[in-house]
Amino acid sequence: MNWLDKHIPPPLPKGPSLGPPPLPGQQSNAFSRARAQAQKAAAATGRRIPEGRHEIGPDPSRVLLNEDELNRFKNLLVFAKAAIESRFAGRHKSTDLGSGGEFAEHRQYHPGMPTAAVDWQVYARTKRLFVKTYEELTDMAVHLIVDGSGSMSYQSSGQERKSLRAARTAAALACLMMRQGDKVGLTIFSRNIQSHLPTGGTERHLQEMLREMIKPALYSTGTTRIAQSLREASLLIKRRGRLVVVSDFLGEDPEDILDALGPFVHRRFQILLLQLSDPDERSLPDAPLARFVDAETGEQIEVEPAELRSAYEATVAERTLALQEGARQRGIEFAHLGTEKPYLEAIEAYLGFRRWSEVSPPAKTR
Repeated sequence: MNWLDKHIPPPLPKGPSLGPPPLPGQQSNAFSRARAQAQKAAAATGRRIPEGRHEIGPDPSRVLLNEDELNRFKNLLVFAKAAIESRFAGRHKSTDLGSGGEFAEHRQYHPGMPTAAVDWQVYARTKRLFVKTYEELTDMAVHLIVDGSGSMSYQSSGQERKSLRAARTAAALACLMMRQGDKVGLTIFSRNIQSHLPTGGTERHLQEMLREMIKPALYSTGTTRIAQSLREASLLIKRRGRLVVVSDFLGEDPEDILDALGPFVHRRFQILLLQLSDPDERSLPDAPLARFVDAETGEQIEVEPAELRSAYEATVAERTLALQEGARQRGIEFAHLGTEKPYLEAIEAYLGFRRWSEVSPPAKTR
């Protein structure tokens, strides 16, 4: 049995108006009506929907991950184990005050430190206060922050919708991380934080994450305020670890976005920015006249693409370079992912990020 076969949550009801499924023990009116309609339709064909299972709407795990890709994860995990040192495989060393684990070193005592950590034997010899620190094996906390705004709904001909690509990327990363023993959290934003799940590592937690991701994957709406949302996220995310932001990073100045990541950098999070883009967003279409519609505001404009193509492409490349270079200066990893490329490249970017982050910790903000 495939590992993820055990992690398939019940499907969601169709349509954005029904909202997310209720928690166990709860039933919303809309969800109950949808279930009743499905039971009526099933009765007409002689079928029966068992209690406790909802055969309505898309199955999140099947929408975000298909069987062929699940099989590819097996090989990917083998690669991860070979490419990453054994200490990455789920449990990680953490130096902290305490009495458990292996002794690491003495540090000078400062007001506010717990007195229980003071080494009184050293004090008796030196008349100076020192505390003991220990190395303990802890689970790694990984925080996924996913853009669910209207600009993520764009989809050019023959390409995957950006919002669906973002959700598939986040789902793939979550599965890989949890398989390796990491604790994973999820935050979805548009104009502000839309939903937040603290880190967890259980089967129920993975099901909840997939349910939260399916709605923005199919019905991404709203304006974007990336910097504001990142500041809000810094107040919600308490446990230090790795931060992975999946977004198109459109609509705001790259410096504002990077400055909003300052609290995470200051707290020494290891950060990876995954920028998604559609080919049409990097180059204007080859048409004599085109109407462009803002996916978030509905504003429209008609232009002749040939007159703007060179300047537009230069501006897009300049913004991407500014985000990449600004991230590098702050010790933040950056990867650009086009929707025309396999989404599993995001996994490769994350694996490279993991190797990089252990060797070179984030630089402190000047």
